[in-house]
Parts: sequence; C-alpha cells; structure tokens
Amino acid sequence: MPETANSCWVISDGAAGNERQALALAARLGLGARVWQLDPAPPWSWLAPRLLPGARLALPAGQRSQFAPPWPALAIGCGRAAALYTRGLRRWSGGRTFSVQILDPRIAPSHYDLVIAPRHDRLHGANVLNPLGSLNPIDDAWLADGAAAFPDLAQLPSPRRVVLFGASHREVAVDTQYCVSLVEALARQQERHGGSFLVSTSRRTPGVLAGFLRSAFARFPGVFWRGPEDGPNPYAGFLAHADAIFVTPDSVNMLSEACAVGVPVTTWLPQPARGKLARFHQALIESGHLRLLGEARNAERPAPLRETEAVAAEVRRRAGMREAGSAIRDPGSGIRD
Repeated sequence: MPETANSCWVISDGAAGNERQALALAARLGLGARVWQLDPAPPWSWLAPRLLPGARLALPAGQRSQFAPPWPALAIGCGRAAALYTRGLRRWSGGRTFSVQILDPRIAPSHYDLVIAPRHDRLHGANVLNPLGSLNPIDDAWLADGAAAFPDLAQLPSPRRVVLFGASHREVAVDTQYCVSLVEALARQQERHGGSFLVSTSRRTPGVLAGFLRSAFARFPGVFWRGPEDGPNPYAGFLAHADAIFVTPDSVNMLSEACAVGVPVTTWLPQPARGKLARFHQALIESGHLRLLGEARNAERPAPLRETEAVAAEVRRRAGMREAGSAIRDPGSGIRD
C-alpha cells in the first residue's frame, strides 16, 4: 500500500460485529481503509494483547510479509486480537501511527492513543471515550439507501415490525422455548393491530431455531431472511421501512443499530441478564431507547442513538485531523509504551 498522510488500517479478528464497528468509524472519518483480519498463532493468540514481543512473527507468512512498513497514519482495531496489533503499531511506527482500539483491551489504555469502550465496560481514562452503544454506520443517508434498495418492502401492510434474532449468550438464553413464547407474543400483537413481520436471523442463530422461526412466521404477511438462499440481505431495507423493531437481548451491536433507527425498539428478557450485558440493557431503558416487551410505550421518544459521528469528531481532534478525510498530523516519535 503506498504511503499516504491519511492512510488507515482497520484490524479485526474476522468477527463481523468487530469489523463493522471499525469500518463504521473509518467511514465517518472519510478514510478508505485497508482491512486486516489477523489470526496470530499461540501463545500470542492466548495472551493478546499482553504479549507483544514477536507478535509480527506470530502471523501467517503471507500476512507477515505485508504487515510491514510503510505504517499507516491511523490504525483502528476492534477485539482482543486486534488490540495486540494496534498496540504494536504504535511502537513499531515510533509513535507515527495513531492507534485507536475499540472495546476494552483488558490492559492499560495508555498503550493506545485512544480507546473507545462502551459505558457498560466501566473503563475510564484520559484517553478513553465511553459511548452508550456500539459504533455503526446508521444515519439518515444509510436508511435512505436501504429504502431505495428494497422499495417493495414499503408495500407490506403497516405496522411493519422488524424482528432481529441472534443467539444464546452466556448471560441470556435464546433457545427454542424463548422463540416459541416470543412468536406467541408477537402473534397476539398482529391479531390486535394487523401489519407484517420483516424477520432476519444472524449467522449465530442455530439452524434448528432458524427453521422453526421460518415456519412460525410463514402464516403472517412479511419477509423472512436467513441467508443468501433467500436473496440479497435486506437488513438495511428492513430497518429503513420499520415502524417498530424487536431485537433479541444478546447482541450489543444489534440493539445499538436498532436504537439508531428512530422507531420504538423492544426486547424480551424472561429473566434479567447479568454483568455487562445487564448494565447495557438498563442504560438503554433508562435513556428511553429500549423497552421490554409488554411494557407501555413512552409518549416521548428520544433522538435516535447515533454516536459514531461524535466519536469520529473526537478522533479527528485528538489525531490532529483538520476535517473528515484530511491528513493526520505526524505526532512525532515521542510517544512510547
């Protein structure tokens, strides 16, 4: 990759949700990005991001030969494996790469120029930003593109309820009983108010649950999408045409993106979650962005939860970028671990 003043690398472990956050931030900064999906060998993979010496040698040979100078002006990583290499780039470049790590790296934030850790991570520091949710690309333009790409969805009966399914999380069970009870609750809504369902499962949804859901929702007007066998992914179109959204409670990313749309968002928790996920749910409920299935809807709705632009503005300021897409100043070689 040619060396340019505004070069950007996005680094992930290949997890779609992690990479999506990093790419969303790069896009808000107006930067094209080279994407690295890094998979270091043990023991670096076990100890990331703590074990730095030899980290470049831990990469497969093909990646190792390319993960080399000229180093980028900006590196954005998300996830534990990425945290090893955003930390390393700050050192290997002599401080010339401005390193941004999304999510708690589980080591001192001082190893990075900037850490973006959601509020429920409870990580604080002078170089730590704490958005409520996860970074994502959703804004009015993104929704308009989604509506234009899937115009036929507008012909479905209103209210159009988007239903986004994930999978079980260590803190919450999204299993067969969960799905049966949820479909019954949503069916009662449809009986009272009519409308249609726009249903999407994720790559994490077990096949047996996806099959049950496809069959269960077949009796209602709407669209069901499981994967490429159902055609192009209509996710952006679903959100753009949504009158309301239901999201299973397991995914911070799915909940954050739903709350960015600007329509009522609900979830269902047969039993409260614990730990960080519980703190996230509670923060969304207290801010008015989320309610539990069956609860009365607030008369006043908050503004859509769109935090990526504000985070990007702070990255620009701290990295010395004059404006979106402009050059990042060289911070010199004075930054050291």
